[in-house]
Amino acid sequence: MKVCALAGGVGGAKLAAGLQDALVPGDLSVIVNTADDFDLWGLHICPDLDTVMYTLADIANPQTGWGVRDESFAALSMLDRYGEDTWFKLGDRDIATHILRTSKLRAGERLTEITAHLSSALGVQSRILPMCDEPVSTVVYTPDGPLEFQEYFVRRGQRDEVLGVKLRGIEDARPTKAVSNAIAKADAIVFCPSNPIVSISPILAVPGMREALAGSSAPKVAVSPIVGGRALKGPADRMLKSLGHEVSATGVAGIYRGVVDGMVIDRADEKERPEIENFGMNVLATDAVMRDGADRTRLGREVLEFCAALGAG
Repeated sequence: MKVCALAGGVGGAKLAAGLQDALVPGDLSVIVNTADDFDLWGLHICPDLDTVMYTLADIANPQTGWGVRDESFAALSMLDRYGEDTWFKLGDRDIATHILRTSKLRAGERLTEITAHLSSALGVQSRILPMCDEPVSTVVYTPDGPLEFQEYFVRRGQRDEVLGVKLRGIEDARPTKAVSNAIAKADAIVFCPSNPIVSISPILAVPGMREALAGSSAPKVAVSPIVGGRALKGPADRMLKSLGHEVSATGVAGIYRGVVDGMVIDRADEKERPEIENFGMNVLATDAVMRDGADRTRLGREVLEFCAALGAG
């Protein structure tokens, strides 16, 4: 079963790992948000790509979900000694990833090729695919004015109310050939439980992406990152509210209406089933909280079984 997942952030990476565990090695492709990429200290940093890569390589920090397990921060400590504002926590081994990526980009390699090289070197058998090779940047609009995404998300701790989101450069972006092929060959397409506003929506906003998804006959299923009216991680619930969406699995389903065939929700939100079904979606209610590796694998299998049932129907 060939599966194509759309992901960004820790929640998306966790389900991607569960799908990888449940599939034959090599049968998973993960299209990853790159609109939160940015440059710092001369290095090109891809937070979502790296979170997915480290998680699928089983070297991610289990406490944070991002970064590398048992990391050291000697370089960051030295930067701090030089008087730099070390607001973005780069570990020493993590920095090696950014050094190599930046060097290859400057040599003219595409981000897709570089990501394949890095993930293969870490032993990842799944394909990790940037949503595009062109630079795209998320800008969030707040009462204090526009903020670059990492400024809002990390430096200011997501405390600002988000009044709007803009994707700078999105009009020049295109799905890569690898992304188009992954969608076309997929037997199932899974929208991971990532922030629908700033993780999945940038992927869908790449010109030609929605058309590629619509052109696939594979069942498309989304997993809600909202459980019991709250985000499992990050600011998705606050973003949904400030941007006028219902803070619920139903609110997430509304964003994906017309794009997916099914929604996976937590049992705590079972009461929302009828409203989601009114959107024309099938619903699977299960334990959608991934507390550990066993949960990730279980949920991955359940999502794939749901996809298979939709495809057979």
